[in-house]
Amino acid sequence: MKRLENKIAIITGGADGIGKATAIRFSTEGAVVVLWDLNAEKGEATASEIAAAGGKALFMKVNTAVYAEVEAATQKVVAHYGKVDVLINNAGITRDATLKKMTSELWQQVIDVNLTGVFNCAKCAAEVMVENGWGRIVNASSVVALYGNFGQTNYVATKAGLIGMTKTLAKELGRKGVTVNAVAPGFIATEMVKKMPPEVLKSMEDKVPVKRLGLPEEIAAAYVFLASDEAAYINGTVLSVDGGITI
Repeated sequence: MKRLENKIAIITGGADGIGKATAIRFSTEGAVVVLWDLNAEKGEATASEIAAAGGKALFMKVNTAVYAEVEAATQKVVAHYGKVDVLINNAGITRDATLKKMTSELWQQVIDVNLTGVFNCAKCAAEVMVENGWGRIVNASSVVALYGNFGQTNYVATKAGLIGMTKTLAKELGRKGVTVNAVAPGFIATEMVKKMPPEVLKSMEDKVPVKRLGLPEEIAAAYVFLASDEAAYINGTVLSVDGGITI
C-alpha cells in the first residue's frame, strides 16, 4: 500500500521548486494534492502534469499571508474532499539585504509570508484535523535558522521562529492526534539556484560535507516520511536535510 493512500494534502508554494517536487512525490504515494500558490500559470501546469501521470491534483490561487483567503480556501477543500489530512507549509520568500539596507517593507514582506502565512495555514488546517482526530503538519524551516546567514535578518528570523512555532504546536496538538514537525533544508538545487554563476555553486558545494547540493526530491522525501504513519511517534522535531552542513 502506498504511504499516503487517499490522504488529502495541502502543499503551499506547490507550483514549482521544492513544492512541485513534493506535490509529485505525494501523488505517487497515493495522496490527493491541493496546490496553493500565487503563480496560477505554474500551479495549473503542475496540477496538469500530476493528472497526466495518473494522479489527482487541484490548484488554488491562495495568498497564504491573508487569513481570509486561507480560511476560505480551507473551507473549499473540506467541502470538496471532506477533510484535510496533511499540510506542508512550504511557501516562502526572500528579500535579502544587510541590516543597514533593510527597509521595514522588506522586513514585513518576509514576515507576512514566511511566518504569518504558516500561522494562518496551520490554524485553519488544525481545526479540521483535530475534528477528525488525525493530521500531519510539516513546516519548512532552514539550516540558516540554526546558524544565521549574512544579509538575511528577515528570512532567518522567520525560519527560526518556525522552529519555536513547530515545537509549541506539537505540544498543543499532539494529544489531539495531530503531529507537527519541521524540515530544515540546506543548499538545494532548485531551478533558481542552478542559475547562479558556476563559481558560486562550486563554493556552496565545497561548504557541504557530502560535496554537493541537495535535490528538491530529497526534501520531498523528508516531507513524505513525516506525513506518513511511519512517523507517528515523531512530534516537535526539526529534521535537517542538508548534507551535514550544520555539523
